[in-house]
Amino acid sequence: MAPIGFGQAQARPLQPTPSQTEGPFYPVALPADSDFDLLRNGNAPYPRGQPAWVEGTVRDTAGRPVSGAVVEIWQCDQAGHYHHPGDGGRADPAFQGFGRVTVGRDGGYRFRTLRPAPYSGRTPHIHVKVRLERRELLTTQLYVAGDPGNERDFLWRQLNAQGRAALTVPFAPDTDSLRARFAIIVQA
Repeated sequence: MAPIGFGQAQARPLQPTPSQTEGPFYPVALPADSDFDLLRNGNAPYPRGQPAWVEGTVRDTAGRPVSGAVVEIWQCDQAGHYHHPGDGGRADPAFQGFGRVTVGRDGGYRFRTLRPAPYSGRTPHIHVKVRLERRELLTTQLYVAGDPGNERDFLWRQLNAQGRAALTVPFAPDTDSLRARFAIIVQA
């Protein structure tokens, strides 16, 4: 067997993004407005909370973009309410609460939303789901780096150090909002 030459070495596979529970508030029916901008539901702007861009790429464990994957996010409004009958229908109607985008050839996705707010004993988080055609590739949760609620959150505490690093990202100040980069690695 010939030795592997320079440039022919096998790259280590990337570790898949850890999965976590979907939670109780995935939409029963998808909203009519379910685009990338959660801060505008139809024509109604949502003025509460800290605006944030959540963006990144969806790649497989070999590092290739997963073109055509659909990324969904859902989260509570600034007052801690979801658009879900199980949460009593108290969510602000101006907050879209759910968004969906299809990634392009580069695997990139982007959502305009708010820095997640805490609700009923949970640390601030955003739920994330990735689908490819009819397959669900990942369901997980995205956490805010440095949030004091993380250490008290039962799901965040269940993660090992590598899992926490993968799912916990800074929401850093940008020109007119916050920005969070969340790389998603899936088994495609």
